[in-house]
Amino acid sequence: MLAGCPMNTATTMLASRWARLGQRAERWSPTTRGLLWTSAAGLLFAMLNASMRALTLHIDPLQSQFLRYFCGLLVLLPVVWHGGVRNYRPQQMGTQFTRGAVHTLGLCLWFSALPRIPLADMTAIGFTGPIFIMIGAWWFFKEPMRWERWLATAIGFAGVLIVVGPKLSGSGGGWHLLMLSSAPVFAASFLLTKAMTRHERPGVILVWQSISVSIISLPLALWHWQDLSAWQWAGFMLCGVLGSAGHYCLTRSFVAADISATQSAKFLDLVWSALMGWLLFADIPSASTLIGGVLICAATIWVAQRESRSHRRLTEAEAGASP
Repeated sequence: MLAGCPMNTATTMLASRWARLGQRAERWSPTTRGLLWTSAAGLLFAMLNASMRALTLHIDPLQSQFLRYFCGLLVLLPVVWHGGVRNYRPQQMGTQFTRGAVHTLGLCLWFSALPRIPLADMTAIGFTGPIFIMIGAWWFFKEPMRWERWLATAIGFAGVLIVVGPKLSGSGGGWHLLMLSSAPVFAASFLLTKAMTRHERPGVILVWQSISVSIISLPLALWHWQDLSAWQWAGFMLCGVLGSAGHYCLTRSFVAADISATQSAKFLDLVWSALMGWLLFADIPSASTLIGGVLICAATIWVAQRESRSHRRLTEAEAGASP
């Protein structure tokens, strides 16, 4: 009994600190919460991409694509069972599979180029996605586009060009362009996700993304199927956990704030991917990658501070105007 006291005390302190953090988070602006969810998603996706790159060096990309989402579905099944299958029934089944088909198309392009370009380059090319996302959010959802958001995205995109520009002139430029072509397709998928958050819970969207992508990807995987080792199966299960957690964080960011307000935090993904590439593949970031990364981080921090101050002033004005 006495031996368990320190553990109980530590658990109580951890729970208390977590509760205080939750209380503080309630006072944060929606944009700040959205940026934090987006940043967490970026870190998880960087870990996922590093794991998937290691696996696709030995497994066909189309089979890897299917197994990544199928294993993600296996990871989610206990959650669905515990929460009740009826609670995960979508309101619009057709929309779920439309989004799954669009996302699968982007995955086919992305996975084909994944084992052939460095992680930092892959992530940097993906940063063109926010440009398509912001334009789509402004056009279809009528979301406000304040000058701070445009400027932060423009600065971040300039940092991406610093990173990617020298690579496009090399012998691997074709694979870089293939990766680039996936960006507008993923942007369409994310815009569909944003639209679905109006009538679907994040958990429902997450589960049915795994279901729809797995079903649509299965014929392509069977065409290129090869046997896996126990370690490879374990790797895909890890990818399932990381991918499901990353998409959950991303969906929560869409619920918390305007999609255009959170896109600047996506540029932090370059930091995570460069770190993963260095730790796992001994990829030393080039000078252009470091310069671009600093520029990107500066833009992200600046827009987060601007948005937070604007929200605080608006809240204080509303409080002063109320009787």
